[in-house]
Amino acid sequence: MRDRVRLQLPECAQGKRLDQVLAAELGISRSLVAKLIKQNYVKVNGTVPRKSAEVTRGDQVEVLLPDVSPKSLETPAPLPILYQDENIVVVNKPVGMAAHSAPGWEGPTVIGALLATGQEIDTSGPLERKGIVHRLDVGTSGAMVVAKSQLAYDRLQADFRARRVKKIYQALVQGYLDPAAGTIDAPIGRHPSRDFKMAVVAGGRPAITHYRTLESLPRATLVELQLETGRTHQIRVHMQAIGHAIVGDPTYGANPLLAKELGLKRQWLHAVSLGFTHPVTGEQVSFQAPLAADLKDALTRLRRGF
Repeated sequence: MRDRVRLQLPECAQGKRLDQVLAAELGISRSLVAKLIKQNYVKVNGTVPRKSAEVTRGDQVEVLLPDVSPKSLETPAPLPILYQDENIVVVNKPVGMAAHSAPGWEGPTVIGALLATGQEIDTSGPLERKGIVHRLDVGTSGAMVVAKSQLAYDRLQADFRARRVKKIYQALVQGYLDPAAGTIDAPIGRHPSRDFKMAVVAGGRPAITHYRTLESLPRATLVELQLETGRTHQIRVHMQAIGHAIVGDPTYGANPLLAKELGLKRQWLHAVSLGFTHPVTGEQVSFQAPLAADLKDALTRLRRGF
């Protein structure tokens, strides 16, 4: 059995390769997209395309993904809950947990952990992605909201798309930023030769990150970042682009030696705050996610000079 996903491609997809667009929209690799196309599991406007076919704004795309049963999604795992009501649940996602199931991922997920505790998520969308209105990388911890009702799902999706949600992160980056505060406005798309990575590329999707220095430390800087957009790996890509890779993130240029000295086994990146209009009550709400122990320990070591 397979799960049928229907997409109407956005304006920014105009003229791009089908495999590139589907990889970005579905959050999977281009090689997996190519495999699905080869197996005739992808149709564009009712016909089977080539993976290199250029797409047009408004194209109707249908993709058949492996079907998933509700029980198989349940993955009991520790998941701190910051707030919950009948319409939303806000969690402090730990490192090593994905937002939802995806081809090739067999670890714990936010959705699976919520289902395992008896949470009811009643929204449209593919079963394994129900309630998901935004995502955090597996290697990123912090505040994340999940919609539990269809009304909350629709309104939160609209708010994220319209950039009305305030997303604030903290990151420990290599070196010292000059200027100490600024804005990075650089388009992001799939890396031209490594489809598991993203990169600043001409013709990529618009991406804007605001940053400011919080604390200068030996060999590194603690920065606060606010996102206007929510591109895959946006902070990691943008910080590498300005020459200040996130400590513990060798995929995007970090020196692994510093992370080892700090006892870090992942990137030092955390979603500290999430603010939005409650989708049902209309109240302005904001949630703060405490730093994980490994991130606090790394800061302590730096402040003590290791």
